[in-house]
Amino acid sequence: MIAVTRSERTVLRLARPYLSRLLGAGLLAAVTEFAGLALMATATWLLMSAAGRPPLDRLTVAIVAVRALAVSRGVFRYTERLAGHDAVLRLVTDVRARVFAALAARRAPEQRTGDALSRLVSDVEAVQDLLLRVLVPASAAALVSAVAVGAAALISPAAAGALAVGLLVAGVALPALATALTRRAAAEVAPLRGALAADAVDLTHGAADLAAFGATGSALAAADRRTGRLARLERRLAATGFAVDAAGVLVAGLTAAAVVFVALARDVDGVLVGVLAVGSLAAVEAALALVGAARQRTQLSAGLTRVAALLDAAPTDAAPVGTEPAETGPAETGPAGAGAAPARVGAGPVAGGEAAPATVSAAAPHDVRFTDVTVRYRAGAAPALVGFDLDLSAGRRVAVVGPSGAGKSTIAAVLTGSVRPDAGRVTLDGRDLSAYSERELPRAVGGLLAEAYVFHASVRDNLLLGRAGASDDELAAATAAAGLLDWVREQPDGWDTVVGEEGGQLSGGQRQRLALARALLAAPGVLVLDEPTEGLDPAAADAVLAATLAATPPGHSVLLISHRLSGLAGLDEVVVLDAGRVVQRGRHADLVAAPGWYRDQWRLQEAAERGYFALTP
Repeated sequence: MIAVTRSERTVLRLARPYLSRLLGAGLLAAVTEFAGLALMATATWLLMSAAGRPPLDRLTVAIVAVRALAVSRGVFRYTERLAGHDAVLRLVTDVRARVFAALAARRAPEQRTGDALSRLVSDVEAVQDLLLRVLVPASAAALVSAVAVGAAALISPAAAGALAVGLLVAGVALPALATALTRRAAAEVAPLRGALAADAVDLTHGAADLAAFGATGSALAAADRRTGRLARLERRLAATGFAVDAAGVLVAGLTAAAVVFVALARDVDGVLVGVLAVGSLAAVEAALALVGAARQRTQLSAGLTRVAALLDAAPTDAAPVGTEPAETGPAETGPAGAGAAPARVGAGPVAGGEAAPATVSAAAPHDVRFTDVTVRYRAGAAPALVGFDLDLSAGRRVAVVGPSGAGKSTIAAVLTGSVRPDAGRVTLDGRDLSAYSERELPRAVGGLLAEAYVFHASVRDNLLLGRAGASDDELAAATAAAGLLDWVREQPDGWDTVVGEEGGQLSGGQRQRLALARALLAAPGVLVLDEPTEGLDPAAADAVLAATLAATPPGHSVLLISHRLSGLAGLDEVVVLDAGRVVQRGRHADLVAAPGWYRDQWRLQEAAERGYFALTP
């Protein structure tokens, strides 16, 4: 009995709702193969019997049977494909939704966009191939082989024995040989394809950066090495497949010859000897589907392992596409890091006459505390954060400011779980942050992070990643607070406006507002905003920041990371960082009155925004 791997068990558990459809597809595939076998045997009997010029009435039944089997074989094949693909496409939709949920919840800094795309597309397709190209044809081939041996035994038990030996070689020995020959090479294919997808993203979207650092040549060379390795592996797999297929043809011929020899030795009627010979060829050909299934299974193994790892890490409440979460349940985690329980966003007045979100949410408030946190990205390098302390209790609103490279985004990365501190402790509701799983943490902490992703989809679809099932009124309230509602209303397609790959049809400020609206719609208990007004002019930035803070539900805390100091007067605390260390902290009014970086920067920004002189980054 073939052992089922752990990754295959993970996938097959998800197939249980579609088990009846898959069983139906398997039975139809077996009936199709049996119809082909019966067609060959009946046609052979008809031709050999007709050579003796018997009365026509002796051939009538066989003539009708040949026609019926020829037609029914096509009908059964079409029905089997229809039933199998219907079940598998439903399953793949479910799997892809769960894989996406797991990828969205992952915040590991080493995760690559190209590799994530490969997992979501190529690796998920391995689930489809496992069912359609492995399980269904393998079960059909095994069933037809047993029927063929039983039918041959009715004519000649000895010939049936010879056929059984040939079928065992074709259906057991050759698949085992194919697996052994292809296992090592096939295990490298899926990771290599993921690496090549990452290379493709780097070489296209990162072309300017690579050129600026003079790294284009090395990146191309690395991609060429992977391409060459993948091509060699695929050629090896193709050559192995050709050799095993050739061996299968040889086994089919030898099996038919052995069946004929044994049947003649047992004085079987000549016409039946011909039927046994042609039927043996057809039966072995059907059994050779097990060779293809074994080879396909080996090649799918690496992809299934990668998918199974994500399915095990996916949120258990990740609903299939098209379903809506319960009113009080957690929402899916969006790529912008906006993972939280759903919030009901109502309308309230904001600057400009637009409707802003009200402060009503089902998400629970949380207390966060940083205690003597130190982060160092590389051994021997200067720390990005040194001895950082912060009390972000429920309902508090704190801004972290400072020059570029001061360590502001590192704080957000630590709080969202992307980076673990080298020293110190971060707690959420008194529990160490590292104790929370990748599924739990995004529900409590999320928002607008530095690398908020905008998908090649409609405005509505991008927003619904924050909270599935939100109504148009709730979408309008969130986009109004982000300052994007007027633009949406001006578009001919409204919420269905496609924003392009990575939001290419939007300006930088519009992409930022879209990601901000998604974060507001998710409404996590701890809202992290990393430069939420980047790309906006000063007046618009102040209006959006005020509306965003007003839209945050009461009891929810806010960690604002910003290079602009305007709009911070209403916050509970402002923390000034420099080289990873806290150099000032207090309320806005106190910091403006005290000598230091904050007052100097405040005066410079005020003068620049009033047009006295221009600031350069």
